[in-house]
Amino acid sequence: MNAWLPVGPCRPATCLTPQGPTVGRPLKVLRLAAAVLVLLAGTVLALVARGLSTTRRIRLMSAWSRAVLWTLGVRVEVRPGFAFLAGSAAGLRIRPVSTAAPLVVSNHVSWLDPLVMAAVMPCRLLTRSETLGRPVIGGLAAAAGVLVIDAGRPSTLPEAVAGVAGALGEGEPVAAFPEGTTWCGREMGAFRRAVFQAALDAGAPVRPVALRYLGPGGATATEAAYVGDDTLVASVRRVAGIRRLTVEVTLLPPVQARDRRSLAWAAESSIASVVIAPTAHAARVAA
Repeated sequence: MNAWLPVGPCRPATCLTPQGPTVGRPLKVLRLAAAVLVLLAGTVLALVARGLSTTRRIRLMSAWSRAVLWTLGVRVEVRPGFAFLAGSAAGLRIRPVSTAAPLVVSNHVSWLDPLVMAAVMPCRLLTRSETLGRPVIGGLAAAAGVLVIDAGRPSTLPEAVAGVAGALGEGEPVAAFPEGTTWCGREMGAFRRAVFQAALDAGAPVRPVALRYLGPGGATATEAAYVGDDTLVASVRRVAGIRRLTVEVTLLPPVQARDRRSLAWAAESSIASVVIAPTAHAARVAA
C-alpha cells in the first residue's frame, strides 16, 4: 500500500454479510445470461462509438449502463438534493463548449458504481489505467471516452489532472471516485486531492454524490460491494442473486473551497453525512 495505491480495510470474509432474500436459481441464471448478451452487444457498440463525437459516446455509454443494471435486477433511486442543469431533473446534460462542466465525485463501493453514475448522469468517467487492460471491459471503456489515471506512476499525475481539467473546460462532466479504492458501504475512506485540482484549474463546480446499496428492508446490502481480494466473477454472480437490490443515489449540493485540500474534505464530509451512521459521521467531523 502507498499514497497512490490505497487499499481499503474491507475484506469479503468479514464485510460481505448477506442479510436480504435472494432470487431463485432460474432467475439468477436468466439475469447472468442477459448481462452477458448486453456485454457482447456493448462490444459492437464500442466499434460504432469510436466514430462518434464525445457527446454521443457519453450518451451511448449512459444507455448501455442502464441496460446492464436492468438485466442484473439493480434498481436505481435518485434523491435530488439540487437541480443539476436546466431541463434535467435527475442527471447532467452536456453543456456548451464555453462553459466548464461539473466534476462529480462519489464514494466507491462496487464495480457497479461507474455504471450507476453513467446511467444517472451522462458523463465521462475517470478510471485507473488497469481497466483498459481487461478483456472486453477495456475496449468498452476506451470507446466510451474514459479518462485514465495511472496510480502506479505518480509522475503521470499532472497529465491526468490536466486531462480532466480539459474535459471539464470543454463542457464534458467528469465522474470520479477520489477514495481510490472500494469500501463495503458501512464506512468510507479519505478522498485523494489530486482530481479536485482539476476542478480548480477549470473553474468547474464540484458536485458530491452519495451511493448506498440497499436491500428490501432498507438495510445496507454489503453483498453488492467489491472489496479486497474478491473476484469480479464472484461479485457479478452475487449481485445477480440479490432480490430487489436498490442503489440510492443522493445528489448533494455543490461544494466550494479555495484549495484542493479543503475542497476534497468538503466533498468527503458531505457524502459521509449520508453514507455512514450519524454518530460515526459526528466523530469523523470532530476529528
